[in-house]
Amino acid sequence: MVAFPPVKINLGLNIIAKRADNFHDIESVFYTVGWTDVLEVIVTENQEFSLKITGLPISGDPAKNLIIKAYEILKKDYEIPELSFHLHKILPMGAGLGGGSSDGAYALKLINEVACLGISAEKLQKYALQLGSDCPFFLNEKPAFVQGKGEIIESISLDLSGWYIRIVMPPISISTAEAYSWITPTPPKKSIRDIISLPPADWRDLLKNDFEKHAIQHHPIIGEIKKEMYDSGATYSSMSGSGASVYGLFKQKPPFFQTKGMQIWEGKL
Repeated sequence: MVAFPPVKINLGLNIIAKRADNFHDIESVFYTVGWTDVLEVIVTENQEFSLKITGLPISGDPAKNLIIKAYEILKKDYEIPELSFHLHKILPMGAGLGGGSSDGAYALKLINEVACLGISAEKLQKYALQLGSDCPFFLNEKPAFVQGKGEIIESISLDLSGWYIRIVMPPISISTAEAYSWITPTPPKKSIRDIISLPPADWRDLLKNDFEKHAIQHHPIIGEIKKEMYDSGATYSSMSGSGASVYGLFKQKPPFFQTKGMQIWEGKL
């Protein structure tokens, strides 16, 4: 069984408050984009669980991979056959696009299907939250207004069909912990829920990502990419999540611009 875990972009991101559990309360709108990894799972016979990774290399402890964690979480509560996963990694890491969270959420869905576990959507959401705050969103992928740590998900009516998107990932990586160290949480004057209801042409001066200003100070290339987006005709451009990727929304297919040493994806929403 094969699936294609996508990325999401953040349309605005406010860091509202520091929580007692050392996480942060946020608000944002998540919107999925058709840039994907490839994830395959098969049931194996007389063979232990395995995860093969091709494509982009993944740094860090392999045991902390969310695909492995998804299997371990479900294995505690269900009889699951031994499975073999193959992840072809295309999505960049440290990009603020949720690629790892998407892989983990899709692993839950694939295990549920291939092992015929019959786990309800509501219960699968609870398992996804054990993997990470962004993971539950990827089980549905509908545009959503997200609050709390990211676990409070409210579907919203937002349709960007027909818009073009360009995502550029510079050759840098920003860890989530590093990004939060730059931030002093502040309640917003206007909620992203209200701003997102306005036409995209009005978003440029209103829809902000609290991480972006500090990320540009530490990594000026992020600001340079954003400027290039607007110079190329973007209606709206922003860094996604905690960075370091930058996206632009265009009414028409954007012209080519030079992106040496950078990963780039573009398509129609």
